Parts: sequence; structure tokens; C-alpha cells
Amino acid sequence: MNIDDKLNKLKYNCDTVSHLNPDMVECKNCKSKICIKVCPASVYEWNDENQKLIVNYENCLECGACKIICERKCLNWEYPRTGKGVTFKYG
Repeated sequence: MNIDDKLNKLKYNCDTVSHLNPDMVECKNCKSKICIKVCPASVYEWNDENQKLIVNYENCLECGACKIICERKCLNWEYPRTGKGVTFKYG
């Protein structure tokens, strides 16, 4: 089973409020933008034109890799509210 097949076994109940809240000033000054590279769900995108980090929180797998790897320690990462976010299914 490949990763795409495994991801198809996930169920999402998207919240209307992001549980990922980076400090945009710190992100703008970050040279590596490592969160973009490490996220397995492509949650983060850098917009060169606006010099802004785009956060597609609805894609989040809640692995926490972005919080761990953030070199500026500027990501306020919380689990989604109860009943929201990703639900892992088996079978």
C-alpha cells in the first residue's frame, strides 16, 4: 500500500479556526522555510509576491513535525478542538 492509499483512509472534520498559528513576522525573516519542506501534507506554502506564509490548516495530519522543526520556534501549534481535525480509520 503506498502513501496515497494510506492517506485515503483518513477522515477529516475541518474546523473553521486554524490550530496552526505561526508568527508571520518571524516567518518572513526565516531563511530556510523548513516547515514547507518537512510537512507531509503540504500545509505550508510561501507566497513570494506577498512575502507571507500560507497555512492550509485543513490539510494537517497533526503529526507535529512543523512545530518540532521550526528553527525560529514561532509556531503556535495546538490540536484542533474536540471533534475536529483528522480521524484515523483502519481497514
